Amino acid sequence: MIHPSGASPSSDPPAPSPSRRPAVKKLLVANRGGIARRIFRTAREMGIATVAVFTEADRDALFAGEADEALALDRLSDRGPGAYLDAPALVAAARRAGADAVHPGDGFLAEDAGFAWRCAEAGLLFVGPSPEAIATMGSKLEAKTVAAGAGVPVLSAEEVDGYPPGKLEAAAEVLGWPVVAKAAAGRGGRGMRVVREGDDLVAAVDSARREAVSAFGDGTVFLEPWLESGRHVEVQIFGDATGRVVHLFDRDCSLQRHHRTVVGEAPAPRLTAALRERLHTAAVAVGEAVGYVGAGTVEFLVSGDQFWFLEMDTRLQVEHPVTEAVLGLDLVRMQLAAAEGRPLPVEARHCSPSGHAVEARLYAEDPAGGPRPEGGRLRRFEIPGGPGLRVETGVASGSEVGSAYEPLLAKVVAHATTRTEALRRLAAALEGARIHGLPTNRDALVAALRHPDVVAGEVDTGFFDRHHDGLCAPRGGAAAVRLHAAAAALAGPGAGRSSFRGPAGERVEVICTAGPAGGFAGVEVDGVPLPGLRVGAGGADAVDLEVDGVRRLVRLSRAGAVVDVDSVLGHTEFVVLDP
Repeated sequence: MIHPSGASPSSDPPAPSPSRRPAVKKLLVANRGGIARRIFRTAREMGIATVAVFTEADRDALFAGEADEALALDRLSDRGPGAYLDAPALVAAARRAGADAVHPGDGFLAEDAGFAWRCAEAGLLFVGPSPEAIATMGSKLEAKTVAAGAGVPVLSAEEVDGYPPGKLEAAAEVLGWPVVAKAAAGRGGRGMRVVREGDDLVAAVDSARREAVSAFGDGTVFLEPWLESGRHVEVQIFGDATGRVVHLFDRDCSLQRHHRTVVGEAPAPRLTAALRERLHTAAVAVGEAVGYVGAGTVEFLVSGDQFWFLEMDTRLQVEHPVTEAVLGLDLVRMQLAAAEGRPLPVEARHCSPSGHAVEARLYAEDPAGGPRPEGGRLRRFEIPGGPGLRVETGVASGSEVGSAYEPLLAKVVAHATTRTEALRRLAAALEGARIHGLPTNRDALVAALRHPDVVAGEVDTGFFDRHHDGLCAPRGGAAAVRLHAAAAALAGPGAGRSSFRGPAGERVEVICTAGPAGGFAGVEVDGVPLPGLRVGAGGADAVDLEVDGVRRLVRLSRAGAVVDVDSVLGHTEFVVLDP
C-alpha cells in the first residue's frame, strides 16, 4: 500500500511491468455539458482526437461544438433526451466515428458495468475501472461486504425486500432510530429516505424502491442507521495496471442539500492527523480489495474520531477539481494513461496538498424549493475570473438550458493559500456573477460560504436543512428591490413615472423628479422617497447611486421588456409595464 508523501521515488517497492495497451488516438466522450468540455480539454493537450455526442436539445450546446467531431444521437436512439444513457447507441456512435476509446465522464454510465462490457465487446477501450469492479462496488450492500472484508468499519445494514410492515419496524428498532432507507444501486443522492421514529417507514421504503427502479432498474432497498451530525468525508484513490493503489488525499462534502453535495473542499478540515491517516489507509484497502484501476472515490461517514465506510464511486467525481487544485494533478490525464496500461506517474505517487480549494455547484433551480431543474434561456451568464479561480461550465450567455437534464450550470472552484481565503474568494466570485434568465442557488451558496459554522469548519450533512430559511432568503431583500427599481427607472425613462413587475409578481412604481441642470431632485419607490439620494455618473448599463450616505454601483442590462439589475445586494429581474 503506497501513501503519497514527500518520499523519494526510490522508496517505492518495485512494481510489476504494466500491461501496455495501444495509445488512445480518438476518444468519444459519452456525456454532455461541462464534464464533456473538461475531458476534451485534456484530450486536446494530449494530442487525442475527440468525438462528442448530442441530442437534438443539445445541438447548439457549447460542448457539441468543441470536439473534433460530433454525432447526433437521435439518429441512433429513439430515447430522445434520454439517449445519453442509451448504451447500444453510444457504442454504435463510437464505432461509426472510428473512436478507439470511450470516456463516460462523471455520470451514471461511468458506474454502469453493462456499458463497460459493451465497450469491451466492441473493441473499445473503456476509460475507467474493470466491469467487475464497477459491478461489485455498484451495489452498496456488496461494497459493504468488500469493505468489511478489508477490515474497514461499516454501518450495520438490513436488506428489507419482502419484509412485512411489522418486521420493517422491528429491523429499524434493532438498528436504532432514525434510519435511512437506501437503494442498493442508488447514486447521486437518489433512492434515499430518512425516517424518524413515528414516521411511515413502509411508505418511505416503497418510495425509495420506486425511485430506484425508475432511475437504476434495481429496486433493492436496505435500512441503515442515520447519524444526524455525521460528516461526509471522501478519499480520492487511484490505481494502475501494475496493481498499485494510492490515495490522493481527502475531500469534505458535508455541505449537502437533498443528499446532493453543493460545496466540496480539499483537504477536509478539522481532521486529526491520526484520523486522516486511518481514512487514507482504509480507502486504499478497499481499492486493493477489488483490484481497482483508474480514478475512484471511497466515501465515509465521520463522527468525532470514528468513521464508517458508506460506498465507493467508481468514476471521476464531480469534486475532482479541488483535488487537482491542491495537488497540481490532472486526473483525466491520469485516467487516460491508466487506460493505456501506463503506471502511475511519479508526481501522483509522491505528492502533498498545497493550500486549500473549495468548489460550489451552481444549479438552475429555485433555492427555496426542491431540486427541480429550471429550464429556459440564459440571457446572461458571466462569472468573473481571477487568480485562483476555475470555472467549469457547459453554458454561456444565450444558452438554452433544458429541464430534462441535471440542472448543473457550473462548478466554480477557488484555490488559495488558506481555507479562509479560498472561501472568501469563492463567495466573492459567485456574488459578482451576472446570471440572468433562470433562478439559481447562487445566493444560497454565498450565504453558506460566509456562514460562521462553515468558516469554522463545523458543518455536517444536516447543515442546509437546519439553516434552510436563512440561506435561501433573497440576499438584499426589500432594500435591494427598491434600490434596483430606482436604478432601472433612472437608467431608462428617467424623469417621470416608471412601472415594473417585480420578482414576486408585485407592481413597483417609481417616480423620478427632475432637478436643475439635468439632474434629479428625488426618487420615490412605491411612494417612499429614497433618503439622501445622489446620482453619479452612469448610463444605460450602469448607475452610480448614493442613498442615505451609502454609494453603490448598480449594473443593468435589457432584453425587450425585461430589465436585469445587479449590485452587491444581489440580482433583481423587472418587467417594464405600461404606467
